[in-house]
Amino acid sequence: MISFLDNPLVESYYSHLLLEKSLSKNSIMAYMDDLSKLLNFVSLIPKKPEDVLLEDLQEFLVVLHEMGIHSRSQARIISGIKSFYRFLMLEEMIEQDPTELLEAPKIGLKLPEFLTIDEINRIIGSIDLSQPEGQRNRAILETLYSCGLRVSELTSLRFSNLYPEEGFIKVEGKGGKQRLVPISPVAVKEIEYYQVDRNRIKVKKGFEDILFLSRRGTSLSRIMIFHMIKEYTELAGVKKTISPHTFRHSFATHLLEGGANLRAIQQMLGHEKITTTEIYTHIDRDFLRSEILEHHPRNKRREA
Repeated sequence: MISFLDNPLVESYYSHLLLEKSLSKNSIMAYMDDLSKLLNFVSLIPKKPEDVLLEDLQEFLVVLHEMGIHSRSQARIISGIKSFYRFLMLEEMIEQDPTELLEAPKIGLKLPEFLTIDEINRIIGSIDLSQPEGQRNRAILETLYSCGLRVSELTSLRFSNLYPEEGFIKVEGKGGKQRLVPISPVAVKEIEYYQVDRNRIKVKKGFEDILFLSRRGTSLSRIMIFHMIKEYTELAGVKKTISPHTFRHSFATHLLEGGANLRAIQQMLGHEKITTTEIYTHIDRDFLRSEILEHHPRNKRREA
């Protein structure tokens, strides 16, 4: 691990990520881990990070490959290093960015699993409402699918951030950034039904404003949501390996199929960059083919 006190340059970069970029602690440590690999390499050349050339970085990639680091991980490391050198340029510590022409290894696009509307209906329909947590779990899945939330955003969702009459919820995403997300009337109605059960729970101090509670009156954990979804998926007979994130991907995929603008989807998902949203633009082949057959001018029959 890097010692910030031993390297003023790294300490300055750390402060930049924390204060100016407002990244989460986990994101910052990931950047620091990427940077540590580079610093270990340049110390063997030996060179200062400010004196590194493109040729040095290309040699660094060779070393990563020989270490058996997967191409996807290499691409992530390169992304972190590019961020570091952009910072050096911003601070005028270097005159030219050595990463400008640095190419990441080619990787295949791994598309996340997504559910059809019928599969989502079957999973939600498999919930036994006679069980103590049945209505809560139904409200949870409807909210996940309706709003495309990250599981951490769902578990931290607060009563004070619900605006049912306006049809919105306020979500606190990565780095503490807030956004307004539309919520469907169906999800709002399921949350209203759940509140009857929630009022019977003895809420522990500090969790009064948390929407979805455990039996103990505290917030739910990510792993609890994961196990819940796995159980209902099996009950519904859906033969896919899914997680809470699958509902988020399904939300975005179905919006895109319905004609939603990619920028609008980006805002609802809380992505800082449009390139992050593009992984959600996978449309199943049958839908894509039918759209092309219907709308492409070369596929339209000529008038007799």
